[in-house]
Formats: sequence, C-alpha cells, structure tokens
Amino acid sequence: MNATGLDVFDKTLQTTNIWLDEIMDEIGPDRQVAWHVLGAVLHALRDRIQPDLAAHLGSQLPILVRGAFYDRYQPSKAPEEARSLDEFLAKIKAELELIRPLDSEDAFRAVAKVLAHHVEEGQMHKVWDALPGEIRRVAEAQQAA
Repeated sequence: MNATGLDVFDKTLQTTNIWLDEIMDEIGPDRQVAWHVLGAVLHALRDRIQPDLAAHLGSQLPILVRGAFYDRYQPSKAPEEARSLDEFLAKIKAELELIRPLDSEDAFRAVAKVLAHHVEEGQMHKVWDALPGEIRRVAEAQQAA
C-alpha cells in the first residue's frame, strides 16, 4: 500500500528522501539539518540567477523540493548582485544560523553534488554558467565528482 494513497505524493516523498540521504552522506546524519541545507542552498542559487532560469531549474525538482525552492521567492528582486563566493556563502549561512553549526561551503558543495546527480546535466550547466566565476568553480567541481 502507498504511504499517502497518491502515487505523485509517494514519488516526490521517495525522491526527496533520496536527495536528503545524499546530503546527509556529506554533512552528517540529521534529516532535519539536511532539509534546511537543501532549502538554504536552493534559495541562494534561485536568488542569484535570472527568474526564467530559476523557473527551468524549479521545474526539474521533485514537487516537495520545488515548494521549498519557491518559498519566499521574489522574482522581481532577482538576480541578486552577489559577486563573490563569500557573499553567496553568507546568504546560505544566514539561513542556517538556527540549526547546528555547519560550514556554508560544505552545505553548498553537498547540494551542488545532489543537483548535479539528479537534475539534467544541460540544465545544471546553464545554472552554473549563470553564476560568477568563484561560485561557478565550486559548483562545477561537484558536477565532475
């Protein structure tokens, strides 16, 4: 029997748990923290790229993750002008402050690796290409991993 009774919900729950498991492989065994890490990194990426590119990325996320991706999104304010890796990581760090101490670059690397594994390669190349050089290099290193 299905957990929810709807295949679409069961599928997104299963896929989301796979993503969280992969993040936990990188940052430690805490599903709650993994969920916050996923959201924080997705928000930083989403806010740094053009809204049309964010929409294309969002369309490839599991439905449950897509909801987190669009949470508090203000496309009229995108893209943010964060140019340096430090500015980008500071945005992630700000969202993670209420959970256990966690390096924001480790969080970014973990989620970039999951995205590289599960989202169409061409789509992720477009997202990475839209990022400033310093940020792009960290993300692309995970694409190759």
